[in-house]
Amino acid sequence: MKPMTAMSTAYRTVLTATLLLGATVASIAPAAAVSNAVKIACLSDYLSHCSAHQVGSPQLRQCMSAVGPKLSSRCVSALIAAGEVSQAEVARRAAALR
Repeated sequence: MKPMTAMSTAYRTVLTATLLLGATVASIAPAAAVSNAVKIACLSDYLSHCSAHQVGSPQLRQCMSAVGPKLSSRCVSALIAAGEVSQAEVARRAAALR
């Protein structure tokens, strides 16, 4: 049996997290659906900041909003594209931090 490399361990971790996130999303109501693009782009942000909340829940949306300045640009771009937040709101929050 071949020993696991750091790359294969990291791949398995990401795959496991993605499957867990997918299973969680499958169990929520369609009205609270989250696009695949958002799930993929925001996975690390979700795991880092808001994983205590169920995907698609109002609590998750509140958490992601509260940690907004800490979110990756990839996640923010996906949220804008999905209509979860407007570009104007992102710009307003960025200006408020200056």
